Amino acid sequence: MRVLIVVAGALALVACSKAKEPNPEEQAALANYVPPFVMSRLDFGGVVERRFRRLDVNHDDKLTRNEVSKRLQPRFDEVDRNKDGSISNEEWSAWMMARFDAQDINHDGTVTSDERERARELNDPDLPTPAEEPANNAALLRN
Repeated sequence: MRVLIVVAGALALVACSKAKEPNPEEQAALANYVPPFVMSRLDFGGVVERRFRRLDVNHDDKLTRNEVSKRLQPRFDEVDRNKDGSISNEEWSAWMMARFDAQDINHDGTVTSDERERARELNDPDLPTPAEEPANNAALLRN
């Protein structure tokens, strides 16, 4: 009886394992597939911290105008809330988290692909993703 069950299970497994070759349209759709994006507020906080450390090239725990990207240059004064000519980690984090919260439409603590797309449509600067961070963060952890 056990042998019969094992044989039946093996036959069922073989029958289910035959992979159907996708047609050209399906292959094209799969090649262009972009998985949905979801980032939690907690994960984004880590991205914000790593980005600050990466931008702070002289490791003085503040960003000066020459350390921020050209894309952020026009917003430097907006981020520098105390107007001391540099951006502290606290100022940077508060500004970035406010951007995250503005894009989190339903206030569930995550930003999804749809919420990011809405921000793009409104010409809001895009949120950084983990893919934009250095491949090896070990050097950042040593500093």
